[in-house]
Amino acid sequence: MIDDDALLARAEALLQAYQTAGLRVATAESCTGGLVAALLTAIAGSSKVVERGFVTYSNEAKTELLGVPQETLRAHGAVSEPTALAMAEGALAASRADVAVSITGIAGPDGGTADKPVGLVHFGLARKNGEARHLERRYGPGSRGEIRRRAVEDALGLLEGALA
Repeated sequence: MIDDDALLARAEALLQAYQTAGLRVATAESCTGGLVAALLTAIAGSSKVVERGFVTYSNEAKTELLGVPQETLRAHGAVSEPTALAMAEGALAASRADVAVSITGIAGPDGGTADKPVGLVHFGLARKNGEARHLERRYGPGSRGEIRRRAVEDALGLLEGALA
């Protein structure tokens, strides 16, 4: 993914826009395992915008690093709107960033259920002094790599939209 010219160009434009706006970014990633942060930091000068990234693959990490309430995880599961929102808000609170994006989902090939199939991904976007937003995607069956790539693309889209 880091060698994808189109994604790199998009990430570079995003970083430039955030730098111009004087904003910093944090990521909170589960199913993408840090791919958004890796893409952004593949660009020279990204340290002016990327404040930090959290890879919170386990529920314990979501709670310990991002402050996701255990009750939220018990009631809704890791792959849910409340968890995605709590992850984004927690990343914002645990960093010096102005904007945080979170990703939690089921990349497969296993782990899906009838209610939460492989390809289900929830995103959160939190901005200082702003209301958190949620996005749900159901990418359908596909390879683990395809699902993760599409999630990275949608995370970039949320970060782009936060500038509007």
